[in-house]
Amino acid sequence: MASFIFLVFVFLFDPRVAAREVSGPEESFLNCFHDRHPDASTGIVHARGSETYNAIYRSNIQNVRFLYSAAAKPAVLVTPASESHVQSSVICGKTSRLRVRVRSGGHDYEGMSYVSEGEGFLVVDLVNLRSLTVDIAKGSAWVGAGATVGELYYRIAKASPTAGFPAGLCPTVGVGGHFSGGGIGTMLRKYGTAADNIIDVRLVDAQGRLLDRSSMGEDLFWAVRGGGGASFGVIVSYKVRLVYVPPTVTVFTVGKNLEQNATQILNRWQHVATRLDENLFIRVIAEATDAPQSPRGRTVHLRFNSLFLGTRDELLPLMRRNFPDLGLKAEDCKEMTWIESVLYFAGLFGRRPEALLDRSPEFNSSFKAKSDFVKEPISEAGWGSIWQFLISSRGEPAVIIMDPFGGKMDEIPRTAIAFPHRRGNLFNIQYFMRWFETEDVVTMGHLDWMRKLYAFMEPYVSSNPRAAYVNYRDVDLGTTGEASTVAATWGTQYFMNNFQRLAAVKSSVDHDNFFRNEQSIPPLDESKSVIKCPSSDWHF
Repeated sequence: MASFIFLVFVFLFDPRVAAREVSGPEESFLNCFHDRHPDASTGIVHARGSETYNAIYRSNIQNVRFLYSAAAKPAVLVTPASESHVQSSVICGKTSRLRVRVRSGGHDYEGMSYVSEGEGFLVVDLVNLRSLTVDIAKGSAWVGAGATVGELYYRIAKASPTAGFPAGLCPTVGVGGHFSGGGIGTMLRKYGTAADNIIDVRLVDAQGRLLDRSSMGEDLFWAVRGGGGASFGVIVSYKVRLVYVPPTVTVFTVGKNLEQNATQILNRWQHVATRLDENLFIRVIAEATDAPQSPRGRTVHLRFNSLFLGTRDELLPLMRRNFPDLGLKAEDCKEMTWIESVLYFAGLFGRRPEALLDRSPEFNSSFKAKSDFVKEPISEAGWGSIWQFLISSRGEPAVIIMDPFGGKMDEIPRTAIAFPHRRGNLFNIQYFMRWFETEDVVTMGHLDWMRKLYAFMEPYVSSNPRAAYVNYRDVDLGTTGEASTVAATWGTQYFMNNFQRLAAVKSSVDHDNFFRNEQSIPPLDESKSVIKCPSSDWHF
């Protein structure tokens, strides 16, 4: 009788038995993972249909249009609590014929960290791998790939008021994808991208091995700094170089509309912004707004949004000498600490730094973005045509964000890391729109308009190739397909002449293309010198 009771207990409570209600690859994965971690699978592995699956799946989705898309959801979610759990996810995923996708903060612009087309997959969600160790004496920090940019900034500032890190403006972005794609922010003219300041990486490769910079070799280390880590493995942590920030920094936001000579001021900005002192970053945000006082009833409003690594008294004479057109006044300038400037650019000014620890999505909305690089100044007539396009498109919630380059970005060679956009670029453009409606007809209308804007901008931006920034991922550029030229087209737009080397690295570390998505780096077929791409379709 005791034996019978024991068997019933095992049948009811052994996760491997319960998994048999799930068929095929999912069952195989669950059994494999449990065999490797018999005491840890509960709370770590979440099968489709389980009580925890939906809550965890939705928790880090920043772009809700993919909740309503026809794209497939993962068969299994894994929320590893250790590096060994990541290794087992890769090993068991491979034996179970489930591809691995990696989610850090869930900001992938095309949802590729949590949806897919054409094949079964699982998601390794790194939310529990976000430990942070800051060593001010050595000027470095180890950060788990599941941490957000905001969490990293907060921990650095708690350790020292004169230490910082040059990454993006949005605090809820996960460092995992942001760093591996480049990572541009308010200090890029002084210190380069986030990827330029990575000094070590811990990564699980396609064989399930845990590698660091020494054991992975310099080719792979080069590739995951700007080439997108998800093509090469699962990055579990980064070691980053901290940078100096002064005790006092200065910020300002000055607004101008077309009736206040905004076009002429912008024209001057594009000529001087890349040549200004490297401590000064001035970006421009443009959007069309209703303006009853304007003869057209609408105008374009520009915000000149700036961080200066210094005091107001140092900034004002610099601006008078180099950019008097903006008319910056002392009362426009706010002095603060660097961590307060992080809150300022995140739209959290006046909040305590602990606000940076909030990982929850700021908006329950959909969005779409595209990107460009500008190498030659756009004429005032050109800007006039662009403004007319925006003004005539009433109801499209779009902004154009322009980030200046120059400074340190001009000094770093294009091949230093996989991120290639260096000397010769005046500024990067991000076209961005956000909407809250969930109806397909609304979504398709916004996507169609964004494509029209992108086509309209072609004469004004870089060409051969028309460069793009991989962290502003855009599947309209192309997805992996049968023809080698397909991948080479969008791959060259993101990575320029570095694309071929990235494909060669991919071939050496993941020749079977286990880590792949709709825009992952494909392996280089050395025998034919062409790019091999798996078949895939992508639908909206």
